Amino acid sequence: MNPFLEAIVENRPADALERLELPGEYVAAHLRAEDTGMFRGTADKDVRKSLRVGPVAMPEPAPDEVVVAVMASSINYNTVWSATFEPVPTFEFLRRYGAQGGWAARHDQPFQVVGSDAAGVVVRTGSNVRRWRIGDHVVVHPVHVDEQEPVTHEDAMLGTEMRAWGYETNYGGLGEFAVARASMLVPKPPHLTWEEAAVTPMCGSTAYRMLVGRHGARMKQGDVVLVWGAAGGLGAYAVQFVRNGGGIPVAVVGSARKAEAVRRLGCEVVIDRSEIGLSDDPDPSPEEVIAAGKRLGGIIRRETGRDPDIVFEHVGRATFGISVFVAARGGTVVTCGSSTGHHHEFDNRYLWMRLKRVIGSHGANLQEQAETGQLVATGAVSPTLSALYPLAEVGEATRLVQRNEHVGKVGVLCLAPEPGLGVTAPELRARIGADRINPLRDFAPASSL
Repeated sequence: MNPFLEAIVENRPADALERLELPGEYVAAHLRAEDTGMFRGTADKDVRKSLRVGPVAMPEPAPDEVVVAVMASSINYNTVWSATFEPVPTFEFLRRYGAQGGWAARHDQPFQVVGSDAAGVVVRTGSNVRRWRIGDHVVVHPVHVDEQEPVTHEDAMLGTEMRAWGYETNYGGLGEFAVARASMLVPKPPHLTWEEAAVTPMCGSTAYRMLVGRHGARMKQGDVVLVWGAAGGLGAYAVQFVRNGGGIPVAVVGSARKAEAVRRLGCEVVIDRSEIGLSDDPDPSPEEVIAAGKRLGGIIRRETGRDPDIVFEHVGRATFGISVFVAARGGTVVTCGSSTGHHHEFDNRYLWMRLKRVIGSHGANLQEQAETGQLVATGAVSPTLSALYPLAEVGEATRLVQRNEHVGKVGVLCLAPEPGLGVTAPELRARIGADRINPLRDFAPASSL
C-alpha cells in the first residue's frame, strides 16, 4: 500500500504524514507532447488512445503551494478537449506559461497531468502557506490565479494570469498526487466520501456563478430558467440552484433515462430534445433554429405560463441560436462553454429588438467556490456523482463523457482504494440521508464501480 494512503486510512496525525518522504514519481493520467498529431485526419478522436496512466516526475512545490494526496477526482469536458488536442493542444498553454520562468517553468514538460477536480489530504505545505496544515482534508478549486495581479482582488476570473488548473497548467487532479496553490483550497465537506466531494468543485461553482453569483444572471425567486443538458455535470447543479433559489427549472435532456435523472433532482418540467425536433446536427440551419425555438417556447409557455427569464447555455453552436430566440423579452442567456462548437450563429434581431442580454461566464472565483462548498456542506446541494472508475480506467471514464453517455458527474478513485471512505461527520451524513446525498448513483453504467 502507498505509505501516504496507509497513513491517511489509519488517520495518523499530521506529523506522521510530514515524516513520510514524497516519492520521486507518482502515477497519474497524463498526455504526451509527441501524441498531439495522433488524431489528424481521424473522425473519431477516441480519448482512450491518448490518455496514459503511468509514472510522472514529482515537482517541487513553490512556497505558495501545497501537495495534495488525491483520494478522488472527476472528469470534466476540458479533459476531453485536452485528450483530443482540440481546439489547440494544451501543451501550447504549458509552453507559454513556462516561458515566464521561475516556478512557472516546471509546467513546461513533455507530459501534462490533466484533471480539474480533486479531493484529498494536504501532505506538504510551502513556506508561505498560512491557512492550511498538513493533514487537512480539502477539495481543490480549479482556478489558478496570480494574487499579485490587482484585478484578482476585484474578481479573479478577470485576471490575465487566470488559468484552468489541469487544463492550462500541469500537475492537475487525475493522479495520486497534485500540486495546487494554497489559494485554490476549500475545506472538504466532512459528511461526504472522497468521491462525492470530488465531483463538485468545477461544475458546481461554475453553475453557481452563472446563476446565483453577482457576476452572472442574478436569478431571483420565480424566474423560469431553461437548462440545456440538464442531466450532465453542469446542468445537474444548475437544476438544484434554480430549485433552491425559488426559480422554476425547465430541463432539456436527450433520453428518458436522463429525464428520470433530472426529475430525481426535483425538476418537474422536463423536455426531451425529440419533442422540439432538435437533431444531433451541431450546425442547424436558420430555419431549423426558428422552428425548434418556436416548438420549445410553446412547450415552456404551456408548462410555466411564460418564456424563460434565463437560459443556461453551455452546449454552444447546436443550441445557441435557439437560446437567443427563446429567451423572454429582456431575458438573459448566460454561457460558459461550447461543447458542440465555438462559432455561434444567431439572428441578432431577437437580441437587440427584444432587449435581451448575453453574459459570458467562466469558472468561479474563490469566494463563489467557498459559497458553493457551504451549500454542499449543509446538504442544500447534493453531489451529482453517478459513475465511478479507478484511475487505471480513466480513459473509459473520459470516453463516457466524450460520447455524452453519462448522467451527472463521472468520478475517478485515485489513491482511495475503494468507494465510501473519507467521511468524518457520520452523524451529519445520517441526518441528511444517503439518498439525498447520492440522487444519481443509480444511473451509473454497468462498467462503473
